[in-house]
Amino acid sequence: MSVQIKFLAASILLTGMIGLAGCSSNNEQANSASASPTTAPTETVTATAEPEVSPSATPSETAPAVTASPMETNKDTANANPQNSDKQLQELLELAKKGKVPGVEYAAHTGLIDEVEADWGKPDQQEPAGKGIYATYTDEHVVFGFNKGSLIFDVRSSDAALQELTLKQIESTLGKPDDTKVNGEDKIYTYQANDQFQLKFIIPNSTGKVGHISVFSEQDSTNNMAG
Repeated sequence: MSVQIKFLAASILLTGMIGLAGCSSNNEQANSASASPTTAPTETVTATAEPEVSPSATPSETAPAVTASPMETNKDTANANPQNSDKQLQELLELAKKGKVPGVEYAAHTGLIDEVEADWGKPDQQEPAGKGIYATYTDEHVVFGFNKGSLIFDVRSSDAALQELTLKQIESTLGKPDDTKVNGEDKIYTYQANDQFQLKFIIPNSTGKVGHISVFSEQDSTNNMAG
């Protein structure tokens, strides 16, 4: 009996040892399995964090500076350079009182054609007309009428700035002309600038705008000094 009891006790002891060994192995496997998933999600979160940065900042940083619309730009340009015909016509009248046209220093009644030729050279064309001789300087858009004594009595200008003027603008600033004549296809509107000079606007029917102006000294046009 004692032998059987000893054998039974030994079997129980061995079975218990085997069971403990199994539990220890299972715990290690469980710990190893639980550690791996914990690390993986952490790495996944870190990897996906970078795309969260919004790309919307880029357009606003690189956007071009605000510019005016074409309509606003044209409006500003018009306001910066308005057509001031009233001022232009007043200046023409003041110059005419001195026998001059804009941009030309030689005046009717006091200037000599010899002085012009000394400065500008020979005219591109010279021909008799009416009571005098007319010298044309094409590049300067100027024609001088002078008498036999070389005294200038007529200064004409066809500068482009003058060729935007209309009769309506002229009359609005200077009033009705003192005299109106027709010369072929042209109409000549004359204003008496003072006792010495007349300011004339020559307007072709074809354009309705000024073709050229003339500052004219009538008394000098008849001064045919010896020649």
